[in-house]
Amino acid sequence: MTRPETERIADILAAIQACRTYRPFLEEADSRLAEMALDAVLRNLAVIGEAVNHLPTDVTARHPEVDWRAVVGMRHVLVHQYFDINVSVVLDVVDQELTPLEEALIKARRAEGGSPN
Repeated sequence: MTRPETERIADILAAIQACRTYRPFLEEADSRLAEMALDAVLRNLAVIGEAVNHLPTDVTARHPEVDWRAVVGMRHVLVHQYFDINVSVVLDVVDQELTPLEEALIKARRAEGGSPN
């Protein structure tokens, strides 16, 4: 099933928000809660990578400030090298890399005449 660009962008933005929601729990003293939060963040990062992988080239080309290949590459690591995930890298991605991606996609949405939210 093919999803329209607008829906993929909405999926990515929702997954970014979910990562931010779960982020504080990654450092929770309750290790079971922290583990569940990590699972949730990893799933949402994989969703982001998969959706980015299917964005049209014209969308990604308009936003060279985002390393689109790295976003998709992160998904491949999460799915295919799940046994060797570095949690500090995941934290860095959530803390540092999601904002530029979000900003680019909000601009893309606005350029298409859609709502920024």
